[in-house]
Amino acid sequence: MGATISGEVMLKTPIVVVNLKTYKESTGENALKLSMLIEEVARKYNANVAVCTQHADIFRVASAVEIPVLAQHIDPVSPGKNTGWVTPDSVKSAGAVGTLINHAEHKIPLEQIKKTIEVARQLGLATIACAADVEESRDIAALGPDMIAVEPPELIGSRISVSKAKPEVVTGSVKVIKDVNPKVEVLCGAGISTGDDIAKAIELGTRGVLLASRIVLAKDQRAAVEDIVKGI
Repeated sequence: MGATISGEVMLKTPIVVVNLKTYKESTGENALKLSMLIEEVARKYNANVAVCTQHADIFRVASAVEIPVLAQHIDPVSPGKNTGWVTPDSVKSAGAVGTLINHAEHKIPLEQIKKTIEVARQLGLATIACAADVEESRDIAALGPDMIAVEPPELIGSRISVSKAKPEVVTGSVKVIKDVNPKVEVLCGAGISTGDDIAKAIELGTRGVLLASRIVLAKDQRAAVEDIVKGI
């Protein structure tokens, strides 16, 4: 078992990170119920999992579960006159132990990624930065996030796993990331739908996956979570 030692709670690997996004099925009380279900299944299989919730749900979820809770985004700003921005201090106070950065649905410039990683590190928040391809993976690795999740945007939300459809993107990203910064852990996402997809991703050199709709939108969420975590 490996681990990345950022944040006040370690994100142990191999890991399944479930991004709840902003679906109705994972908002408010639904976010709480799903997170509790994910935690229950993770304990059953002794698997490492984490959830990324909407900012309004961080406190609700983090107060009820012991698995790591992450924000879906933060802005590199300090407390003060920043109406409408998401301060790292606020998500930490709400119970988050880390954050996603630069998700395909919330892209930010490289300089902003750098500043966000720096301010998160100062507060002890773990960072999972998303990258679309090998080139972006290389650029972000130089900034020193704790993890990089490689997600070709065209496969996000599909049932076509990046680990099977574009294994070269995964292996290529793993190589350049480790060449630039061996301390950065690599995840992959986009189209991850089954435990087999995760097993394949780990064969390709990753330490886990970032996924969303396969679990959030499943008719049987428990069965979906069990299938996924068994792959890890």
